[in-house]
Amino acid sequence: MKKQLFLVLLLMLACITANAQKKFSVYGVGFYNLENLFDITHDEGHNDYQYLPDGANHWNELKYTHKLHNMSKVLSEMGTDVLPNVGCAFIGVSEVENAHALTDLCNEPPLKERNIQFCHIEGPDHRGVDCALLYNPALFTVRDVKLVPYVYELPQDSNRATRGFLTVSGTLAGEHVSVIVCHWPSRFAGSYYRECAGRQVRVVKDSLLRDDPNVKVFVMGDMNDDPINKSMVEGLGCKPEIDETGPDNMYNPYYNVLVKKKTGTLQYQGKWNLFDQIVMTPNLLNKKGVKDFTTLKFWKHEVFRRDYLFQTEGKYKGNTKRTHAGGVWLDGYSDHLPVVVYLAKEQQQ
Repeated sequence: MKKQLFLVLLLMLACITANAQKKFSVYGVGFYNLENLFDITHDEGHNDYQYLPDGANHWNELKYTHKLHNMSKVLSEMGTDVLPNVGCAFIGVSEVENAHALTDLCNEPPLKERNIQFCHIEGPDHRGVDCALLYNPALFTVRDVKLVPYVYELPQDSNRATRGFLTVSGTLAGEHVSVIVCHWPSRFAGSYYRECAGRQVRVVKDSLLRDDPNVKVFVMGDMNDDPINKSMVEGLGCKPEIDETGPDNMYNPYYNVLVKKKTGTLQYQGKWNLFDQIVMTPNLLNKKGVKDFTTLKFWKHEVFRRDYLFQTEGKYKGNTKRTHAGGVWLDGYSDHLPVVVYLAKEQQQ
């Protein structure tokens, strides 16, 4: 009996030692709505007049340089709760005017130190705001970039144009990864238009998987809808639980952040919304009871928070600290908080 017990203990020790020797690489991917990152010059054909020196916001060199500094601070700190000095491998962004503003942003010291690059294609939005993808080339290698247009489906909307879906494919941790960066139609447009966006992005996602069934796809962005809304649940086919996520669905880790934790990424009239989301295909998931990280898998997620991102006094105390509020320049950050998802992969011995 003693001999059998000794053998069992020896086997347990061997298993513990084997597990202890496993090492994992962790990667962060994020999204952040930059809230009107405009330069100070007019872009022909775009309604950017508010963000000119003689415009309503008196947008000048001082305010622009402060905005760049503030955005670069946040972007450089995203993911550092888990990955100090490294941050995210890539970050989708929205509400950026053009490549000039992106170049200036990437030249800010916190981003330049990491050699952060960007993917961007000029879109048709009437204000001139676009989506882009910032990435660290030491961690993520870009293969292909395209802008899939948002298609208005009703005849009366035929002359309208809005932001498309920036689709970037590349290599992360030695694996094929694609990300679709979105900024869906505003709340003023009505739910129907965001439901259309959800269906259209689902088609893009499905086409990526047809081209390569092994590609791991992220959809991220400011959806202008909460995780519980039809555009996300029905249009894009997102599920709130890993074990509910079927092969044609996507998993939305932010559903329960809103529903159970009662918090989000922006506030309206004292109530939290969670418009900023990162969802993923099921090949990034471990089902219940499975801990297989031999390929890149979802580990955990967060809404990125720092004290400096919130108003600490006055009428808007407790709200996100915006660039402007009530017509006053606050020298703040954004009306949205960023989101980050962490991925893990077992290192080869």
